[in-house]
Amino acid sequence: MSVLDQIKQYTTIVADTGDFESIAQYKPQDATTNPSLILAATQKPQYTPLIDDAIAYAKKTGGGVEAATDKLLVNFGKEILKIVPGRVSTEVDARLSFDKDATIAKALSLIKLYADEGVAKDRVLIKIASTWEGIQAAHVLEKEHDIHCNLTLLFGFPQAVACAEAGVTLISPFVGRILDWYKKSTGEAYTATTDPGVISVTRIYNYYKQHGYNTIVMGASFRNTGEIEQLAGCDFLTISPALLGELQNDSKKIERKLSPSQAGSQEKVSFFNNEKAFRWGMNEDPMATEKLSEGIRNFAKDGVKLENALKEKLGL
Repeated sequence: MSVLDQIKQYTTIVADTGDFESIAQYKPQDATTNPSLILAATQKPQYTPLIDDAIAYAKKTGGGVEAATDKLLVNFGKEILKIVPGRVSTEVDARLSFDKDATIAKALSLIKLYADEGVAKDRVLIKIASTWEGIQAAHVLEKEHDIHCNLTLLFGFPQAVACAEAGVTLISPFVGRILDWYKKSTGEAYTATTDPGVISVTRIYNYYKQHGYNTIVMGASFRNTGEIEQLAGCDFLTISPALLGELQNDSKKIERKLSPSQAGSQEKVSFFNNEKAFRWGMNEDPMATEKLSEGIRNFAKDGVKLENALKEKLGL
């Protein structure tokens, strides 16, 4: 049995890509996308029809580049859902990360586009950056509109706690990017067991299980298979095609690392209803603060690149 198949015994595997062929190859339950992944996928000629359809939609509705961008995201999501049996994550524009109301409006718009394509909202996760405003928006979407959310760019414990208290469906703590920061900051080498990203996700998982939160923990942004193996048993893991291939081709025996029965004991804390505590907690964690800001900037940058490519096709 491959390492991938062993992990699948305890953990739901999610493909972290916008490339349909890779998704079909590894048979994951769900798939996640982001502006960077969609931008990369649009460079491949086989996806030209999806772009052409988005351009035609924008011209027909007069919605301009925003309409074309949203329709393209939904086009990719719709095609992905033909391959995976579960859900696809579609990301809200990163430039809305500090605007609660605009995030809610964009999420509702994306869900309507999916509905127009015959895709039920329970097959979509709206992906939102784990800012204070993003978490508040997700709470409204979940509670008032029954729209499931994936809170991404999650690096700090206050973000994780606030998301659970907000009742969001799923969080995506970024393992590899946490490791990147610590390697650069300390100059140290880390093993799979001392990896700060692995330690962070393990802490979050154990806290959720101990205190009975239903929010799904989905480890994301992996740098190597060692990180993934150390999180075997985590609710979900979203993995790139390259690392899925490595796991598929390895047949060593691994063991489950995370389970509710071994959650341990952590003091319960609260952040969702206390903006000052949330912001102070983030301020006290330079890694989380820096990586959240950097992640938003980079996703926004790739979002703009995607828009510029669509503008050309629209003749704007």
